[in-house]
Amino acid sequence: MDETEFWALVDTTREAADGDPEDQAELLVDRLVQLDPEQVLDFARHFEARYNRAYRWDLWGAAWVLLDGASDDAFDFFRCWLIGQGREVFEGALQDPDALAELLDDFDEEVDGDGEELGYAADEAYEQLTGTVAADLGLPPAPAEPAGAPVDFEDESALAARYPRLWDRFRG
Repeated sequence: MDETEFWALVDTTREAADGDPEDQAELLVDRLVQLDPEQVLDFARHFEARYNRAYRWDLWGAAWVLLDGASDDAFDFFRCWLIGQGREVFEGALQDPDALAELLDDFDEEVDGDGEELGYAADEAYEQLTGTVAADLGLPPAPAEPAGAPVDFEDESALAARYPRLWDRFRG
């Protein structure tokens, strides 16, 4: 599975789920079990590589503004959700986290921002196909700390200054 096929699966399942991340995860599992186990592992590698790329302080700050706070776990689930939003939103957020203010059509704190189940979709599909837990994906280990300069999440004026568009749209 190449990158284009990975994003096509993400996009088609998000659209079919009307943006609901839990429904998207279920649809993703349904689609992945139609593939062979090696393709499911390829999908998992693409997902994990992007998940690790998004482990950045500036993105965590954007998640903090969007979610009105984001613990370690909440940021993990946010990164899964962000991947689930598709290539354009994901890459745009990595380029400029404040651009999420324009990249997101709607954002409902109760539903959006938490894609925990998306993070397990490939594992679940692989287990359904093979009856075993997926082997090591052969990727470099996840970073121990987020990339970039730390963000002071408690300083609202600094967050508003660093993420002016997100702040105005979601917290202003």
